[in-house]
Amino acid sequence: MNTDQEKISFKLIFGVLIFSIILGLIFAYSFNYFEISKKFSFPAPTPKTTIPATPVSSFADLVEKVSPAVVNISTTRMIKAEDFFGDLGSPFEEFFGKDLWEKFFGRKYPPKQKQRSLGSGFIVSSEGYILTNAHVVKGAEEIKIRLANGKTYAAEIIGQDEKTDLALLKAKTWFNFPQPVKLGDSNKLRVGDWVIAIGNPFGLDHTVTVGIVSAKGRVIGAGPYDDFIQTDASINPGNSGGPLFNLEGEVIGINNLIYTTSGGNIGIGFAVPINMAKEVMDQLKNQGKVTRGWIGVSIQELTPELAETFGVTNINGVLITDVIPNSPAYQAGLKPGDIITKFNGKQVAKMQDLSRLVSMTPIGKSAKIEIIREKEKKTFSIIVKEKEETKKLVAETGEPDFGLQVEEVSPELAQRFGFSPGESGVIVTEVEPGGVADQAGLKVGDIIKEIDKKVINSINDFKEACQSASAKKGVLIFLTRKEGSLFLVLKEK
Repeated sequence: MNTDQEKISFKLIFGVLIFSIILGLIFAYSFNYFEISKKFSFPAPTPKTTIPATPVSSFADLVEKVSPAVVNISTTRMIKAEDFFGDLGSPFEEFFGKDLWEKFFGRKYPPKQKQRSLGSGFIVSSEGYILTNAHVVKGAEEIKIRLANGKTYAAEIIGQDEKTDLALLKAKTWFNFPQPVKLGDSNKLRVGDWVIAIGNPFGLDHTVTVGIVSAKGRVIGAGPYDDFIQTDASINPGNSGGPLFNLEGEVIGINNLIYTTSGGNIGIGFAVPINMAKEVMDQLKNQGKVTRGWIGVSIQELTPELAETFGVTNINGVLITDVIPNSPAYQAGLKPGDIITKFNGKQVAKMQDLSRLVSMTPIGKSAKIEIIREKEKKTFSIIVKEKEETKKLVAETGEPDFGLQVEEVSPELAQRFGFSPGESGVIVTEVEPGGVADQAGLKVGDIIKEIDKKVINSINDFKEACQSASAKKGVLIFLTRKEGSLFLVLKEK
């Protein structure tokens, strides 16, 4: 055998040897694995789970149980013709002249028109009380509720609160009312929970829609106490005031409004949390109105830049920018620059948190405020006083009002209308169409600085100035709006 053959034989033998060793190792490993598996009984791998499309096969049983307590609300009110015709008033006036009605019909103003509207609500007690939205029954001269069985009852307003857009009604007479709804706990809601809306969209009785909680604590500029539940359950005009149920059949929200670009539902609806409604409802039932707590501070959000400047690492809190003299906050010892972190043990993360907590605190009750001052934590006791709500600008006794509502400027309102948080005065929150204020040119969002050359810094200043105001003589108003400052005269024509 020559040298080349020897080399080939050696390589072949070596290759066979290596291959045999590999086979032996594989066999030994496999045998060992099975023996160990038998001995210790390893658990089988966990199969991949999938989330079902719906947690239940049907919502029918739940809907059947709760829907009898949902009512349709129809209202009737008389409105001015110019409000009824809307934008048609201007072209008619330009073509025929403002004295059209007087020329052709022998009267100065066109007759009032009857307007009807629809909404929803739900029974909250066996005594005939019904909860709904304030805007559903605002200005109503006649209110009727219709049950799922078709029975209709007359109802009256017990109280309403425009700040939270809630109203409490009561049937004037009733018989065999359905079982009231059960009120849940909206604080337990989680984003992603299933919810069911029942209402009267576009007049379609007891329409049921289903969706999920899309978000919580939404602040959308609807009012100073915004804390909306956002849902993608279809909500349309007529759903307002209707209940939003959880899967236990408890009401956890009151359908309030929608975000839309077309007038219809696009999957973004908002509901007032039922926990807020409970507090408002109790006050409306007992006293017909809502009294809110007040401590007398102006505040702003604590940004990361401000937090760094004040030497704090946690931006959960609100910064005091001003303390009103002789207010509860002033008497307690609070100062501008203090950072409020807790109110009565509850976390204050943003301005709306403090507004809601203070407003719902019983008048005269002592509350604990936790603050950070110069990097040190401090606690103060404060006695909550009543907040003076929106006042009407009225003339002297016997004179008609000017069709104007105002409220003391707060940082929230200032921010909402594009002013700096430090603005003072009273801000116009409503102007009645066709009223004296409207004719003079006042607009919602105007800040009144002076009345008849008297400086206005608060509601008290405003009230004092109004005592001598006369609709017949005229009232000189100095105001500020985003475009600048100007004088206007409010005078009855």
